[in-house]
Amino acid sequence: MENIGFIGMGNMAKALAGGFIKSGKMKGENVFAYAPHQDKLKENAKNIGFTPVASLQELVESADTIIMACKPFQIDDVLQKLVNAYDRQGNGAPVVPETPSLLDGKALISIAAGWDFDKYAEKLSDKVRIQFVMPNTPAMVGAGVMLFEDKNSLKKEERVEVKTLFAALGMVADMPTNLMGIGGAVTGCGPAFVDMMIEAYADAAVKYGLPRGMAYPLISQMILGSARLQLVSGLHPGALKDQVTSPAGTTIRGVAALEKEGFRNACIASIDAIMDMKKGQ
Repeated sequence: MENIGFIGMGNMAKALAGGFIKSGKMKGENVFAYAPHQDKLKENAKNIGFTPVASLQELVESADTIIMACKPFQIDDVLQKLVNAYDRQGNGAPVVPETPSLLDGKALISIAAGWDFDKYAEKLSDKVRIQFVMPNTPAMVGAGVMLFEDKNSLKKEERVEVKTLFAALGMVADMPTNLMGIGGAVTGCGPAFVDMMIEAYADAAVKYGLPRGMAYPLISQMILGSARLQLVSGLHPGALKDQVTSPAGTTIRGVAALEKEGFRNACIASIDAIMDMKKGQ
């Protein structure tokens, strides 16, 4: 893996490109990116250090590993353009596995939700080596979770190299195809729920006199520390909770209030809503 090319340069792509370069895993001159808004792309290139290119064709021809980072609904159009670019005639051949594409011979790492190995295999030939990865937004600060679908067609050593690269941005975890949906719901949507919790506890702190500017960092650090304590200790979250809840103390009263208001059920219901939506798609 000498050169990486990003198709799309949204927030997640910027986090990945910046993390790869800052970690020293990739040099800026070996990270390429294409996006239709060229002015914005060039501005991001100056800030992050990657190399902008002017077309999809140039992007794919510049890199051996392609990261599909555009929006899911744009991918069919991107694949069609890569087929037409290969054909040189622009005949608009249907994108099916028998159709040659500029992606042939490349490794394709997709971070687009819903585009797993099987979905790409329906459209691309086995000359394209495919890996579906689901990162989350904390990757922007090197504390993300990157779910790697077990089903893939990367070369063994190539997959190890890609996982090592992504590990520069946080935790890397292998995930069976049938669990990518729930894994992505928890790790991908979960940050928004935690952000809501930070905001809610900050509101409570403000209610009782703590300035908001002090509340946010205190609460965020509390959550960060609690999460790290569980990861490092490996203790059950319930055991850690019990360490804080003294008999007839303040914490157990707060725990009881959360239980009364259905805190756990609300957390489970949030994931139920996501999974119900996925079933309907």
